[in-house]
Amino acid sequence: MNESEKKGSLVCVGTGITLGAHITPIAKSHIEQADIVFITGNTGFMQMWLEELNPNVHDLQQYYQEGKPRSRTYQQMMDEMLKAMREGKKVVGAFYGHPGMFVTPTHKAIKQAKAEGFFAKMEAGISAEDCLISDCGINPGALGCANFEASQFINYQRQVDNSAYLILWQVGMVGDTTLTQFSTGEKYRAILVEVLQQHYPFDHTITLYEAAATALEQPRIEQIALVDFIHADVKQVTTMIIPPSAKLKVNKGIQEKLAELEKQRSAPVLKSI
Repeated sequence: MNESEKKGSLVCVGTGITLGAHITPIAKSHIEQADIVFITGNTGFMQMWLEELNPNVHDLQQYYQEGKPRSRTYQQMMDEMLKAMREGKKVVGAFYGHPGMFVTPTHKAIKQAKAEGFFAKMEAGISAEDCLISDCGINPGALGCANFEASQFINYQRQVDNSAYLILWQVGMVGDTTLTQFSTGEKYRAILVEVLQQHYPFDHTITLYEAAATALEQPRIEQIALVDFIHADVKQVTTMIIPPSAKLKVNKGIQEKLAELEKQRSAPVLKSI
């Protein structure tokens, strides 16, 4: 490893969801100090704003193409960042939302960079999940909450707990087994509904959610019946929120054991004279 390679580094940061408002101070600092910044998943306005922080911004969005396997796209994005890092540059990958939330190239690039002996890390960012919790008033700790990517959810036999919230991401591309489509149609959504009806009534109320990209926008929080999802207006950024359809079941055996432990803990201790 020569001297220029040893100097290289890779840091992946999140720009958050709302333009300019969600970026963290440490993410902003990394962008400002970088030799080169690679971005993706950003709006045109976001790119212009980032260019004010660092003029050397390169958009990786160009690698996305309809009909092109996303695995190839991700590899090209990863290769671009690693190439600059190996040239001894201080590289930053600035990704929409959280850089590790449904973002494949960041995880792979950081893993590869570390394997080659370079400094590499990921900084947390505000994701669509964070916005969802705030906008929809969901406390994951109250009833529990499970998150799945929609296509993964239907392709595997999951143990669904319908006494907790179920959140499905990327429902607009559900069922895309080729990883070449940006959206799938009603026939694919019907399969998702078919799977969900094994655990929820067909008229169960669900919420379609889309976070606001700018401070001037309002989030989409639309409640519909589960069966109506087949014909709903669904975008790439649409998330499905399924509230519980069953009540929590008390585990009496465990509660009795905990009560006994508490009884023992609070019992007075007799000290010998």
